[in-house]
Amino acid sequence: MTVVVFGASSQIGHFLLPRLRARGESVLALSRKVREPQQGVQWLQGAFPGAVPNVGQPTAVISFGPLKPFGEWLASAGLPPSTRIIATSSMSAESKQASDVPAERVLSQTLREGEASIAAACERQGMAWTIFRPTIIYGAGIDKSLTPIAQRASRLHVFPLPAGRGLRQPVHADDIAAAVVAALDCPASAGRILPLGGGERLTAGEMFSRVRRSLATPTVPVPIPATLLRLGRSLVPRLRGPLTRLEADLIADNSELQRLLGVTQRPFRPDANCWTPQPPL
Repeated sequence: MTVVVFGASSQIGHFLLPRLRARGESVLALSRKVREPQQGVQWLQGAFPGAVPNVGQPTAVISFGPLKPFGEWLASAGLPPSTRIIATSSMSAESKQASDVPAERVLSQTLREGEASIAAACERQGMAWTIFRPTIIYGAGIDKSLTPIAQRASRLHVFPLPAGRGLRQPVHADDIAAAVVAALDCPASAGRILPLGGGERLTAGEMFSRVRRSLATPTVPVPIPATLLRLGRSLVPRLRGPLTRLEADLIADNSELQRLLGVTQRPFRPDANCWTPQPPL
């Protein structure tokens, strides 16, 4: 197989490339920056939607980038109907759909429109597609959610611990990579949008506590009580969404994913390496 990977330098791509190499796949990896060659991986420079180099006629195309530009490219790329298409969206498409913060509702709508554009482009050309909706992603030290919190706490030696009863389900980037590879071999996963959460549900407060315990640098815990969080929601408009979500469940139902693909995600047991940018595998 020849597999094209858009967003190959992302945290999921970090774990996917070695999985594809282990299968003996020929990989074309697209990046906005020039990158050193890796064994079994040919790096191409480009960007969606109009600066994508010729990728030939691959057997599969995987994208971890923006959905709508990917859908626009698919509509005009002239790929053969046999091409397998896999992309990642976000559970924010569902969890932020009814948010009281306008920007979050816009994000949800944008994700859904991007998903629809990919599905439409594939169906017009007879290509099988699968879209994953992951929850909070961690594991390669380059995410924009937990890693900045961990790195800032390590630098300042202080870790704020907000009270939060809403459930979380962080998913390791390597578990998403495993699901992507499994979907390549599973025709039954075609035409589906699959939620993808981690193997454990825990409260937001416990999630932050485990991040703190995983750090290599000692930090002083600073509990932030619920009353202070409520005050922050009313006084600081830009924090209303994030602070409100601390009491909301942001989780995924993995049952369909596990039934179709036979994959099992790991529980949330991070270590210090999860918060340090990792070299290529």
